[in-house]
Amino acid sequence: MDTNKILASLSYFSIFFAPFLLPIILYFVSDDYFVKEHSKKALVSHLIPFLGILFIILGAVGDFTGGGLPIFSFLGVGLYGLLCFIVLIWNIVKGIKVLK
Repeated sequence: MDTNKILASLSYFSIFFAPFLLPIILYFVSDDYFVKEHSKKALVSHLIPFLGILFIILGAVGDFTGGGLPIFSFLGVGLYGLLCFIVLIWNIVKGIKVLK
C-alpha cells in the first residue's frame, strides 16, 4: 500500500483522535500534492461543525427575543447534531475512498 494514500486517509480518520492537528501537520510537512490536497479538504471538513455552532446561537437569540417555548434552541441543537453526524460519516467515507 502506498504511504501517501495512508497519510491522506489518516487525515480524514483523524476526526476521531486529532481533528485539527494532524491535517495541519500533514499539510506543512508533506511534499506530495496528493497528501496536501486531502489534508486541506480534511481540515475544512473538521472545521464545519464549529461553524454549525451558529445554529445554536441564532436559536438562542430567537428564543430570548420572542419568549415562549425554546423551539429555536431545540431546532438549533438538533441541526447541529445532524451536521456533526454528517461530517463524521463523510470523513469516514472519504478516508476509505482514498485508501482504495
